[in-house]
Amino acid sequence: MKVRIFDNKRQLGEAAANDAAAIIRSRIEEKGNADIIAATGASQFEFLDALVQQEGIDWSKTRFFHLDEYVGLPEDHPASFRKYLKERIVDRVHPGEFNFVNGNHPNPAEECRRLANLISGREIDVAFVGIGENGHLAFNDPPADFETEEPYLVVELDEDCRRQQMGEGWFQSLEEVPRRAISMSIKQILKSREILCVVPDERKARAVQRCLEEEISPMRPASILRRHSRTTLYLDRDSASLLHNPEQYL
Repeated sequence: MKVRIFDNKRQLGEAAANDAAAIIRSRIEEKGNADIIAATGASQFEFLDALVQQEGIDWSKTRFFHLDEYVGLPEDHPASFRKYLKERIVDRVHPGEFNFVNGNHPNPAEECRRLANLISGREIDVAFVGIGENGHLAFNDPPADFETEEPYLVVELDEDCRRQQMGEGWFQSLEEVPRRAISMSIKQILKSREILCVVPDERKARAVQRCLEEEISPMRPASILRRHSRTTLYLDRDSASLLHNPEQYL
């Protein structure tokens, strides 16, 4: 894993977007298209805004896969990740294909199978991810399943995860936050050729410190990224503030 630390989240987002754009352009040139996994959340705002403004990308040659979505949340709800991705990516650059997770499917397990059929056998060129306040990767809360080969899972959201969603302003109360989600699995994320992990803000500092400096463990799901040789972690001064030796990354 490569770690880069920036003075603020605007600089972080621009740097990550520059790297993401270079990867996408390169893969389109090499194989004719680019397969991308897209994350959501408040931590991705600056990154995605900078990414969709990048020049020289033929977005019609991109195929996106949705990382995770709440079970049972209407698509027009302010917290819907489908709504988020349509507003921040689809409506702005019009990708050739965007495979959304349908959290309103009457049978979430069946939706997982549908998504598995879409992504299985594809080489994902780059995955955009973040790290949750509880160390989660996608909606794989601790203890995360590091072993399943299933590309998508129905998962239970722990209270820390649900409190984060409320704290970011997506919900008015904890009771409103769904208790289940459909999430891409850890192993599926790790199959990506490159992973760009965008993690600004002081509220992520404890999770960053634990995932970087403590042992790799399902109790710290994002710590598994240290085993992926082509992962870049983008931090700002705030999210890196609890690292014991941040100078080693500068």
